[in-house]
Amino acid sequence: MLWFTVWTVLVIATVVGAFFLGRDLWRKARALLDELGRASRVFGALSAQAADLAEVAAALEAVRAARDPFADPVAARRTRATVRGRVAQRRTTREERRRAMAESWRRFTH
Repeated sequence: MLWFTVWTVLVIATVVGAFFLGRDLWRKARALLDELGRASRVFGALSAQAADLAEVAAALEAVRAARDPFADPVAARRTRATVRGRVAQRRTTREERRRAMAESWRRFTH
C-alpha cells in the first residue's frame, strides 16, 4: 500500500509539473511568434525606408557627378593653387600674430 501511494504521488507530481512546463513553453512560444510578427513589420518598414534612401542616394550621385571637381584637371589645379595660397596667407598672418605677441611679452617681462 505504501508503494502505491508513493507512485501515485510521483505520477500526480509529474503530471502537474508537465502541465506547468507545457504552459510556460506555450507562453514563450506565443511571445516568440508575437515578436517575430513585430520584427516582420519593422523589417518591412526598414526595407521601404532603405528603398527611399537608395533613390535619394541615386539622385545625389547624379548631382555629385555633375559637380565633380576632378573632372577638369585644369580647374582642379587652379582650385588647389587657390587653397594653397589661402593656407600660406593664414600661415603668415598667424606667424605675424605670434611674433607680435612674443614681442609684447618680451617688452612686458624685461
